[in-house]
Amino acid sequence: MYEGIVQDLIDELGRLPGIGPKSAQRIAFHILQTESFDTTRLARILTEVREKVRFCRICGNVSEEETCAICRDPRRDTSLICIVEEAKDVVAIERTREFRGVYHVLGGAISPIDGIGPDQLRIAQLLQRLADGSVTEVIIATDPNLEGEATATYLSRLLQQPGLRVTRLASGLPVGGDLEYADEVTLGRAFEGRRLVD
Repeated sequence: MYEGIVQDLIDELGRLPGIGPKSAQRIAFHILQTESFDTTRLARILTEVREKVRFCRICGNVSEEETCAICRDPRRDTSLICIVEEAKDVVAIERTREFRGVYHVLGGAISPIDGIGPDQLRIAQLLQRLADGSVTEVIIATDPNLEGEATATYLSRLLQQPGLRVTRLASGLPVGGDLEYADEVTLGRAFEGRRLVD
């Protein structure tokens, strides 16, 4: 425990997701000990992010404008929607350069333990996007964990309608992984998703 404002800084940093007490302490001391660290710039950027960044009115991705860059891009295939849990998932998929459709960010996953049900997610907005029949395929790309699977199951049942193909991202063994270290669920998925060798 440190005195006053130093402990306040550590406590605030520790409230960020993925930052435990030791990481918070390391970051705090980096800020304190590095003379070239521009705290004014960091404070200004944090303030600007809170003031300027919003969620895209179409897909729910982060944006500084009413709609995000992906939704504004006329080259994207709007008949193909990839459903993800969070905006950070959009970035992960975009890095692959394999997907040319558009996205729908749910804002989380179904988690009864945390009090998150379908009504707390952007599912109603998704149904509005599908209402005109212009979408031909929906790819469910939720996380392969308990909450993500529950969300995927719920969506796959909800979205069954004529003319709409509902798919789920394949999951299984990672490239460079060893079979002996794979858990039963991952290995089972790898068997389910097997395909013919070309």
